[in-house]
Amino acid sequence: MRRVKIILKWLLATAFVLAGMNHFFNPTFYLKMMPPVLPAPLFLIYLSGVFEIALGALLLIGKFTKLAAWSLIVLLIAVFPANLYMALNAELFPEFSSSALYLRLPLQLVLIAWAFWYTRE
Repeated sequence: MRRVKIILKWLLATAFVLAGMNHFFNPTFYLKMMPPVLPAPLFLIYLSGVFEIALGALLLIGKFTKLAAWSLIVLLIAVFPANLYMALNAELFPEFSSSALYLRLPLQLVLIAWAFWYTRE
């Protein structure tokens, strides 16, 4: 089981690093999903990208794993409004089915649970 947990930690870290990098390669995609009530959307996109990259990398460093895992949980909660905005405004995202946008919402819980696994020894 320990080996599985290590492999899955690398997978989670890689997913966050790649997702974070995508914030810089494709910011226009993320601009569409930002709720209009949030200020400075481009800044928030880049900021969340930096945090995704940094926390994904820190997850792999033993003494920072717990801190990174808890921080990823906070980040996932912080970006949830953007995912909810997407689901509630599916017409703005014709490249995705509305059911796919709604399926992303419970996926956040899966990612939170996955990160939570690394808050424990």
